[in-house]
Amino acid sequence: MSASTSSLRIAVVGHTNAGKTSLLRTLLQQRDFGAVEQTPSTTRDVLEQGVWLEQQQVMSFYDTPGLESGEELYALLENYRQQHRHDGPTQVEQFLQSTEAQGYFNQEAKVLRQLLQSDAAFYVIDSREPVLQKFQDELHVLSRCGKPLLPVLNFTASPHSRQQEWQQALAKVNLHAVVAFDTVSPPEGGEQQLFTSLTTVLPSAQQPLQKLLAQRQQQRQQRYEQSLHAIAQLLIDVSKLQLRIPASVDESTLNQHVSELRHRIRTREQQTVQELLTRFAFLTSDAELAAIDVEQGEWREDLFADATLKAWGKDAGFGVGAGAAAGAGIDLLVGGMSLGAATALGAAAGGLYQSWRYFGDKIKQKMTGERVLQIDSVTLVTLVGRQLLLLQQLSKRGHAATEALRIDAQAIQQQRLSRSEAKELEQMLAPLRERLPDINESKLATELVQWLGSVSRT
Repeated sequence: MSASTSSLRIAVVGHTNAGKTSLLRTLLQQRDFGAVEQTPSTTRDVLEQGVWLEQQQVMSFYDTPGLESGEELYALLENYRQQHRHDGPTQVEQFLQSTEAQGYFNQEAKVLRQLLQSDAAFYVIDSREPVLQKFQDELHVLSRCGKPLLPVLNFTASPHSRQQEWQQALAKVNLHAVVAFDTVSPPEGGEQQLFTSLTTVLPSAQQPLQKLLAQRQQQRQQRYEQSLHAIAQLLIDVSKLQLRIPASVDESTLNQHVSELRHRIRTREQQTVQELLTRFAFLTSDAELAAIDVEQGEWREDLFADATLKAWGKDAGFGVGAGAAAGAGIDLLVGGMSLGAATALGAAAGGLYQSWRYFGDKIKQKMTGERVLQIDSVTLVTLVGRQLLLLQQLSKRGHAATEALRIDAQAIQQQRLSRSEAKELEQMLAPLRERLPDINESKLATELVQWLGSVSRT
């Protein structure tokens, strides 16, 4: 470690747009750290961010400007080799005192100055780039600082990744400890592999990094369990939502009440989305679950749209609400008898109720002067699937990701409840939906959390 401080000092270096800031966003779990853009030289100055463990700073990361003139700088440093042939750090120090370091190579000078002051560095490489001479020259320049370098291959999940080529090229300059770490979609256990590899080039970092990894694992488990509690509370709250209206209201008024209940359910779901995003330190814009467009693969289709209910509730086949997959997503209770939105009202396009002329006198006689509107079973299944899929994606998402969450038909299929699971959910929530007395909501929440954990594909 550095003699001036007990915390590790790790510089993050590399070519312009290699993903240095993106790596730090993911490691720091800070979606808004620094600036990530496709234009060159987004980071103009060195940015420091500390990492704390048990109220003590154990590490500092330094986000440095991108290297752009590696070939020219390599040629310039060759001029210092005659005087300081086997002393790379002194060569770099001589360069930093030159007029070139204050002018044309000002950006590269900031990088080298920080590297000299650090204990080690992550050398971030865009693995989609071909192995060019300019990158090899950058490596030779950085190695003259005499500090351990750990190459980090970014964007390895891309189909254009040249991971094998880079590993071979790095081995030729005696850099064998190479980590593949896609900052947008970090691999399972990627953080642990990255920090473990760091200890191979910097043994003094082993103890604090082991403690940090243990803390991160505990935090991940806590986030997961807290998220399940949030989803369980969502199910409880929406199951309790009911609107009681006179049986004599006309179709237009009935539609208004249905719209009101839908709005309350949407709003409550969005609150849970925000809670999950906050727990995982993502921004509100990272998921738009007010909406999932199944065909376009984005989180943009309304909860009550036919395509959404069909995608998530298809073949759920449980309860009287099963037919609502093509309907309004709201059950109508007439005289205490649930008919299901689609069954009772013909599943009109857009979820609007059709005329009562479709129902015979026998059903009309069951009216007792009051109707009750509540969420139907298939919509509950849809809520569960959407929230568990969101939890799954947030658990795997890197904080460098800049596009809103996307899903596809396969993801829905994997997270959709089976018939037996759907029936279990209906049975657990039935007391709430039927307004039975003496319901222990705390106990129900605990049971729901355990059940959600068992059906989650996370």
